[in-house]
Amino acid sequence: MNLIGIDFEDWYHPELVKKFVKDKKHEPIMFKGLDKIIELLRKNDTQATFFVVGELIKKNPEILDKILENDHEVGFHTMYHDRIDSIEYKEKFNDEIRQFAELTNKRSKGFRAPTFSLNSDSSWIIEKLVENDYLYDSSVVPAKLDLYGIPDAEHKPYRISAKSLENNSEDSKLLEFPLLVTKFLGKKIPAGGGFFLRTLPDRIIKNAIKNYEKQGIPSTFYIHSWELTPEFMPKIKLPQKENFVTYHNINKSYEKMNNLLKEFEFTTFSNYISKYI
Repeated sequence: MNLIGIDFEDWYHPELVKKFVKDKKHEPIMFKGLDKIIELLRKNDTQATFFVVGELIKKNPEILDKILENDHEVGFHTMYHDRIDSIEYKEKFNDEIRQFAELTNKRSKGFRAPTFSLNSDSSWIIEKLVENDYLYDSSVVPAKLDLYGIPDAEHKPYRISAKSLENNSEDSKLLEFPLLVTKFLGKKIPAGGGFFLRTLPDRIIKNAIKNYEKQGIPSTFYIHSWELTPEFMPKIKLPQKENFVTYHNINKSYEKMNNLLKEFEFTTFSNYISKYI
């Protein structure tokens, strides 16, 4: 059994987009694609965890209703999709997690940091999540990229602590579900969704899942709402690198994810915890 987390965010939230539109007014539109995402999951008999940016529920409460009515799980993806590894964010986190608890009636038990920004500068958040009765996190990518990554982190789920982001801490109350990684051209890279789902050949991703299965490790996947509903993702002018990472093969995301859901079993993080841990 594997895990699927849908990072439910709007067109202006991705870090590579946000910095180029931050001074403009934004109207959320991604909720228009929620029914399409839920139908994708329904036809593949899959329950998923939606890590939702809180401001979207605040503006459109029906997002939460639809997620829960269809037996999916809601998780916390911050209120405004800010990186968590800054002093400014640390100062406002308590207020954000309180707001999200009010919006969701304390239903969220899991967290994912925007842009996987859990690192030594943001390890403080682990104790804060425990204080707020969170059971798990899924912000670790065991590979090093420009914007994120903890390359020496374990591949299997483990108990994470502020003192040890990479290895199991027996006394920790917070479970970490690191993203799927694989070796490609001699380098360890993410294989569990996003840009790498859109870019890597299907056989590379499927072989990575099968390799984890042989080791008894669940594959943790993520995909953005805007990747599954590109018809609602406006294509704004970006520098070459940002444009490539954001939009490359975006029209293939839905079908590639659909094929994986057909071939492999996925479930919510809470379902996995209750059944296997």
